[in-house]
Amino acid sequence: MLCVQSYSITMEERSGIRAPNYGTMGQPFDPNYMMPPGKAMTSAWMNPALGPAMVSEGAPLVNPAVVTDGPTAPPSDWEVIPGYEGMGGDDGGKFLPPPQPGPIPGSVPTPANTSWTIPSISEDDARIALMDYAKSKCCYRSTAAQEMDFHELRPFNTYRYRLETFTESRTCKWVTAPYTGQAVDSPMCGIPPQPWDIPIQIPAMFTDKEMNMPVPHTSSLKACPQCLGIGRTVCNKCHGTGRIRCWICNGTGRRINDTCHQCRGQGTQSCKTCHSTRYVTCVGCSGRGQILNYINLIVTWKNNISEFVADHNSEFPTELFKKVNGEKIFMDEQVLLSPLVNFPAQSINQASQNALQQHHSQFFSTSRVLRQRHSIEWLPLTKVEYIWKGKRYDYFVYGKENKVYTDNYPQKCCCIVM
Repeated sequence: MLCVQSYSITMEERSGIRAPNYGTMGQPFDPNYMMPPGKAMTSAWMNPALGPAMVSEGAPLVNPAVVTDGPTAPPSDWEVIPGYEGMGGDDGGKFLPPPQPGPIPGSVPTPANTSWTIPSISEDDARIALMDYAKSKCCYRSTAAQEMDFHELRPFNTYRYRLETFTESRTCKWVTAPYTGQAVDSPMCGIPPQPWDIPIQIPAMFTDKEMNMPVPHTSSLKACPQCLGIGRTVCNKCHGTGRIRCWICNGTGRRINDTCHQCRGQGTQSCKTCHSTRYVTCVGCSGRGQILNYINLIVTWKNNISEFVADHNSEFPTELFKKVNGEKIFMDEQVLLSPLVNFPAQSINQASQNALQQHHSQFFSTSRVLRQRHSIEWLPLTKVEYIWKGKRYDYFVYGKENKVYTDNYPQKCCCIVM
């Protein structure tokens, strides 16, 4: 027997670790296949060359009454693997609580930054923005933007607070796969490590990613429960007869007043699913007769984001800020952040405190927090009031891109402003 994965933990190292109690391990699926009495693994059971052979052509049909789909537990006479109790295959994986996080830092003053006050845009920039807006519309003319007289430019500049919490979560579940001769990394090869003791390379920070890996020393080999180790099952299409009812004559052998040309009057025709052999390759083991059971560890890295835009006291639709960028005026990145306390806009300080508290309650009990980052962006927003042909109009210029929002542009032809 070959063992893979050199990862191992000594009994002395594990003596101080208390595995969490998740309940009782689910009972294994036992579809009447034989296991060697008295032992979970014998040399014969671990050696695929000594496993069940394929039946001959004259062998009786095998059609197990119970068919298993999805993960199954290891043999019932195996010891429960500490740290993996209560796992099942039908619940989508077992949640693994993360290690206890460190203390949450208290509030600290935000570093002073004189660039927090930024002036509004110029008249030239405001005119160019409206001209570009008119040109982007198929039926708008830009004459009004070229000839307008500015009445007032009123800045409503606001701020956007953004918190990112980069987390790692781990779940595990039983997985079955066809046995193709690969090494069986069973508990005989070493003590299975605890879920959070398995070293895994962390990807780039603040980037979503997922990976799967077998937990070392948790594999087991057994006969396929779908075919009882034979490698094939009775064809469900023809129910093991090799023939199916003719679809042309519906089994009568005749079509109108003549013999059915499809089945030549027999009422049945060859089963194309099994090619009249009565058997199909077992899906559970891909015809191998044996399956490999192991615990699969799913590691998920996710960047959790919360955003808040301070009130700008204007009729401008706040959701439009999602489509533009701002001027970043502050950013801080730590393992664990503290809330802002002295930013000029008090609503940003409160948003920082609320977001950090929400992330703490939402993610710290289910994931391991690897890094946090928060930032403040200045969001340019200017309301431009202008006069064209004796009438007053207005529009908003917003974002670093100088996007325009207006619902009363004077030179519309046939299009409707969305």
